[in-house]
Amino acid sequence: MTHHKEEIDSVSGTATTGHQWDGIKELNTPLPRWWVITFYATIVWAIGYWVVYPAWPLVQGYTAGIIRYSSRADVAVDLANLEKLRGGKMATLNATPLADIEKDPALLALARARGKAAFGDNCAPCHGSGAAGAKGYPNLNDDEWLWGGSLDQIGNTIAFGVRSGHAKAHEGAMLAFGKDGILKPDQIVAVANYVRSLSGLSTAQGFDKAAGQKIFAENCAACHGENAKGNIEQGAPDLTDQIWLYGSDEKILIETITNGRAGVMPAWTGRLDPATIKALAVYVHSLGGGK
Repeated sequence: MTHHKEEIDSVSGTATTGHQWDGIKELNTPLPRWWVITFYATIVWAIGYWVVYPAWPLVQGYTAGIIRYSSRADVAVDLANLEKLRGGKMATLNATPLADIEKDPALLALARARGKAAFGDNCAPCHGSGAAGAKGYPNLNDDEWLWGGSLDQIGNTIAFGVRSGHAKAHEGAMLAFGKDGILKPDQIVAVANYVRSLSGLSTAQGFDKAAGQKIFAENCAACHGENAKGNIEQGAPDLTDQIWLYGSDEKILIETITNGRAGVMPAWTGRLDPATIKALAVYVHSLGGGK
């Protein structure tokens, strides 16, 4: 058997490992004893943690650990205790008509606080943390409402949703005039430019306004109104303002008219308790755009 002859580095006086890369030799410097002890201690600690606390995922659940601790259970207990503290106030909130909540400063403050928290947990992913909306999701700070901006209308929309499948949901939808063969491509271009002209936007060169107006009257006015001011019964937006849910450029409008729009808002009845839905309605109504 051939034994490797230990080589001592002439500069540091430390033995080398015998490895060499590009003329650089690796010193065989042992780890500090305190570091080695700490390293093994962490291994022992990890094994102990696996035994005592929930640790390993299983096909059906997870290892519960000796003390059967659950952070989820702690949160559930905390929430239950919080609900007990709120119980009487929330019962009063639930029993008070929406219009009367805003007349009572204490109830209004409670509703806005609860509504703000519920909004952040449930509504902000679509409408934004500040309720300013996004493409396809309405801005709740302005005074333009697809389905009405009164307290009761906002409450109904939150409770039952839009095209949510609930029996009381709002059901109106934008038709697919191109995909369903109702309008030809050149007619869609004409009416898209006409709609742009209603809010003072520029139109394509050679645009025939009279033709676009005729197409609008025959196909769009039934929902949007002869004056294009919209109809909350149909969820049809006002086309004369500068507020656009999906965008106002010609390409977007042509896409909308061709393929239609049928966004969905979930029904929160059954997901949130009635008092929280009331609080949400009051909170949204108080953002500045409620009628």
